[in-house]
Amino acid sequence: MSFINKLSVRLQNHPKRVVFAEGADVRILSAARLFATRKLGAPILLGSKAEITALANNNNIKLDGIAIIDPKTSDDLPALIQVYESLRRFKQLGSGDTKEIVSNPAYFATLMLATSRADALVAGATSASSSALRPILQILQMQKNVKNVSSMMILDTSNANIGEDGMIFMSDCGVIPEPNENQLCDISYTTANLAKHLTNITPRVAMISYSSKTQSSKNASVNKMKALVGLLRERARQENLEIEVDGELQLDAALSSRVAQAKGIVSSVAGKANVLIFPDLNSGNAALKMAQLMSDKILSYGQILTGLSRPAAEISRGSTVDDIYGTAVIVAAQAVDRRYLYGEE
Repeated sequence: MSFINKLSVRLQNHPKRVVFAEGADVRILSAARLFATRKLGAPILLGSKAEITALANNNNIKLDGIAIIDPKTSDDLPALIQVYESLRRFKQLGSGDTKEIVSNPAYFATLMLATSRADALVAGATSASSSALRPILQILQMQKNVKNVSSMMILDTSNANIGEDGMIFMSDCGVIPEPNENQLCDISYTTANLAKHLTNITPRVAMISYSSKTQSSKNASVNKMKALVGLLRERARQENLEIEVDGELQLDAALSSRVAQAKGIVSSVAGKANVLIFPDLNSGNAALKMAQLMSDKILSYGQILTGLSRPAAEISRGSTVDDIYGTAVIVAAQAVDRRYLYGEE
């Protein structure tokens, strides 16, 4: 059973409300139909009801169990305007017509999430990353003891010998261009914590570099990843997160036991990593794009935003229906307490 199917089975016992900022997109409609049909919760589509209904009819997509909200005419608009105005005073957000800003689906969706009118958010299907991210970064609160928002991609490689039964969690692939050690510690911790939440399996975190276990290096990037190992171990100890971590490791040494053995690297992570932390956005995003293009068998989900107090994802404009549906399942599962998601209580 695939990762998304496994999560879906668990989510059926804890259905959630997922708001999609761009409702008038046939991929969003199809993903929402799957979400509703499989009884995972209530999809909420933002946009013109007439436009969304016409699009659904033209594509033979039933709207049963799917809510449609037009931000411009919603009964919640006045209340969300008040929320935004209070945030603007507190956070010193930019000026502009408040009604027009809050009527923007990206802002309206984020405010719905912030005020518990929705449990999770998916945005970005038809907009640039900056447009989808801006309201999320402005409005949503951070997790306790976390100072940086980053992003995680989840790859389902269909290769049981890689990661965790084929699953790999990768960060940061979409937000912070040149993270320093403290930012990388936030990225590593929040990614590992979310991987644990979604799989209930101990994260095996590899700090990725162009070298593996060098005795000494004058390269700042290599030394940053070396130092990060100790920082993450201490952070995990403080936060009571069971974790395995090693680095610096080349990508092949992190994922292939054969390569790790050939290079004489023996650890609980080398060759068995299920979480990959990259030194910068260049390397993380390049690795992601190559993986996505090299094989049709590799499924990808995200970007799942990490470090926030509420679940949100900023998807690519090139996302497929399966990408969007899988991402919605992930953020919805993220909204479920892990103890209940895995039946521990």
